[in-house]
Amino acid sequence: MAKKPIGKVVLVIVMGAMIGSLLGQVLGLVLPEGVVRDFFLRSAELNVGPTPISVGFLGLTLGFSFTLNIIGLLGIAIAAYILRWYL
Repeated sequence: MAKKPIGKVVLVIVMGAMIGSLLGQVLGLVLPEGVVRDFFLRSAELNVGPTPISVGFLGLTLGFSFTLNIIGLLGIAIAAYILRWYL
């Protein structure tokens, strides 16, 4: 098994999470109210920031937010499968 560049691995996993989360949101709009919809719309969120950084003449505000739902995890699993067999 050939070693895969870490940049490609991260890119595929992040893209899988983004596509899966988008599909989860669309599925949440289509499904009627109930337990199944709640299951797909439940998500975990990671927030960092906003953090202001000021260096004399330059000021920046940095922040990061990542939200992942069940379909997002499925997207990551599919991306990992694609990474294993095709990259």
